Amino acid sequence: MIEATLWHPVAGSEALGASPLPVRLLSQDLVLWRDDAGRARAFTDRCPHRGTRLSLGRIVQHDGRAALECPYHGWRFGGDGACVLIASQPSFAPPTSHAACAHETQEAHGLVWVRLQPGDTPLPAFEAEADPQLRKLLCGPYDVATGAGRIVENFLDLSHFGFVHDGWLGERAQPQTPGYSVQATPTGFVATGCKAWQPQSNRLSTEGSWVDYRYELTAPFSAVLTKLPQAQEDYRDVIGLFVCPLDEERSRVWFRLAVTDHDSSDDALRAFQHTIFTQDQPVLESQQPKRLPLAGGEVHCATDRSSAAYRRFLSERGIRFGALT
Repeated sequence: MIEATLWHPVAGSEALGASPLPVRLLSQDLVLWRDDAGRARAFTDRCPHRGTRLSLGRIVQHDGRAALECPYHGWRFGGDGACVLIASQPSFAPPTSHAACAHETQEAHGLVWVRLQPGDTPLPAFEAEADPQLRKLLCGPYDVATGAGRIVENFLDLSHFGFVHDGWLGERAQPQTPGYSVQATPTGFVATGCKAWQPQSNRLSTEGSWVDYRYELTAPFSAVLTKLPQAQEDYRDVIGLFVCPLDEERSRVWFRLAVTDHDSSDDALRAFQHTIFTQDQPVLESQQPKRLPLAGGEVHCATDRSSAAYRRFLSERGIRFGALT
């Protein structure tokens, strides 16, 4: 399964503290924990001894280093997954066959990322992370009862603004979506020339205006939009969407904000993003089928260029998790 060779977000970095954290990815249960150096570790959430969930255990010190201890028989596992102690036989040196199943981890964009199988695909890019002029904030997680592809496609869609987000990101009286262009990239595509009429383009606006958008698909389940109101060239918002495919029809979602607004509180910024996504969520969860159809089953129109490009990309890359072919 090609999806297992890709990096996926599984938890916010701040959510991973002093206790083991159970998470799920691609229908597999995992446990996250931090070692002495603060590095995030990820194991399959199953002790190789009797199949107990390691996430029910605790982090202990063993020979001066952190280890994850199984709650059933006290077996201990080091950061690389090696079994370092069998409590009932403390003098026994466990062989490699007794190791927990460890997976690669990275931390970026305020998230812990896991790759279940070796691969050469890098983490999804979020270039705004390195811009010192922009304020960074993580929003989420949101658990959504639909496939990951449905969520990404919705994020890339402009023409629902006037209906789902009437009075917020759009107006029902002005639903038209001007033409835009889509160009392929190594990670997906870029959609440019996107415009949406918004009743208030940002917190400084006093009236509605057309707003320029740029969308980029950075991975099968990650995308970035850049919003630049025409009247204020120095005002730029960048929002990253990062989706964890929990199961074929369940997903977990985070948004990474990189914004010009340095005055609003964290709570205010998160509240706005919460309002927008919870307007989307019931619509997403109502869509049938929950898995994104890659060939047939749904009709399209000219404003669906990004959607068509996204479905084509998934099909060409062999991405099938949460999709129908």
